[in-house]
Amino acid sequence: MTIPSVTLNNGVQMPAIGFGTWAGMDPAEWHKSEPWLATALKAGYTHFDTAQMYGTEKYIGNILKDAGIPRDKLFITSKLLWNYHSLIEESLDTTLKDLGTDYVDLFLIHWPQMVLYEEGNIRPRNPDGTLKVVESPSFNDVWAVFEKLLDTGKVKSIGVSNFSIKTLEELLKTAKVVPSVNQIELHPYLAQTELVEYCKSKGIVVTAYAPTGYSQVLGDPLIIELAAKYKASPAQVVLAWHLARGTTAVPKSTSEAHQKENLNLPTLDSKDVERITALDKGLRICNKPTETGIICGWSVERMGW
Repeated sequence: MTIPSVTLNNGVQMPAIGFGTWAGMDPAEWHKSEPWLATALKAGYTHFDTAQMYGTEKYIGNILKDAGIPRDKLFITSKLLWNYHSLIEESLDTTLKDLGTDYVDLFLIHWPQMVLYEEGNIRPRNPDGTLKVVESPSFNDVWAVFEKLLDTGKVKSIGVSNFSIKTLEELLKTAKVVPSVNQIELHPYLAQTELVEYCKSKGIVVTAYAPTGYSQVLGDPLIIELAAKYKASPAQVVLAWHLARGTTAVPKSTSEAHQKENLNLPTLDSKDVERITALDKGLRICNKPTETGIICGWSVERMGW
């Protein structure tokens, strides 16, 4: 299968399979991303998904500069750092400088909750260990600034990440521009069918992060069975499932062989797509709420999870 592009609600074309660039929580390790970013570019990825929180933007900038690929042949997604809610354009300018580009193709609100700004600390915590979230500005306020960014030429499209039906409904009450994308954790064990269908009804493209579900999903007997049927890897089967559902995905791999595989996907029979969707367990693998139902400083009820 040739990897298709999808048309966002503003007419912008986005490759349906991008490359995720999260490099872990340890800043001392982020520089190690450059070799596997370079092999991803060599493998044929043109869509790179990053964020200030990931710490990889400058390394993406390095490999793109060295490659000399025309900017209009690339699609770059980045995300607002959650405690830069009052410094949005400054945050974007830092992203652009690190990436070595004049614009990003897609700029997302990374999380609906906003976190207290503390110099040099992107995860300030209360004594009980929870994040120090702030009530103002709200994501509605931040979105109003995002809408104005469209007029600067520094962003081509705007969207959100980790939004639910609940938070999207709240956002759309004040939004003048409908988000182009909602990037969420999405895989066969967390199929989020209701949210996917809601987004489609609003013209919002869904992008999956953690799209393979890692070893928990890839080791599922059904996925292994279908991998044999389609003469593909388990990851290829799961990524093909995303495309068959009309969703997009940003898998990450440090393996050059797996990077190439993820761009060469089978076409699944509709019954097999349904069988994979039926694996849904509502299981979050990436961002699990605490035992008390808190995720990044908000309750799961407030998140709409």
